[in-house]
Amino acid sequence: MAYVVSADPLRIDRDWVWAMLSTEAYWLRWRTRGDVETQIDRAWKLVGAYDADSGAQVGFARALSDGVGDAFLSDVIVDPGHRGRGIGKLLMTAMVDDGPGAELRWVLFTDDAHGLYAQFGFTAPDHRTMVRPSPRAATS
Repeated sequence: MAYVVSADPLRIDRDWVWAMLSTEAYWLRWRTRGDVETQIDRAWKLVGAYDADSGAQVGFARALSDGVGDAFLSDVIVDPGHRGRGIGKLLMTAMVDDGPGAELRWVLFTDDAHGLYAQFGFTAPDHRTMVRPSPRAATS
């Protein structure tokens, strides 16, 4: 099966994104559909992965950035039926290596897929990194 990626925000299937983030993601499960819609609308960069034959969306990632120094990668997700086929690598290449953002410092918080992110230069936080966890995280 062949896949294509696109950074065209108009191509994002918002119903698919909501379905994945509300049922398959382990993070930020308290978000509402309205929250996700707002995050898509305010994203600095969106990338979708699509089945080359049907055009159906099978992957998604979004980023926030000032466009100059830092970018925050979020909501990287691949449809469970298409995992293990290189879609994560396609999303990451389009998001962090291609186009706007290739020269930025990227930040990511994740509990999984560390091997994937390491292939794109992500490392463990250094002595300068500090995080204030959300109080919600302790209850989810």
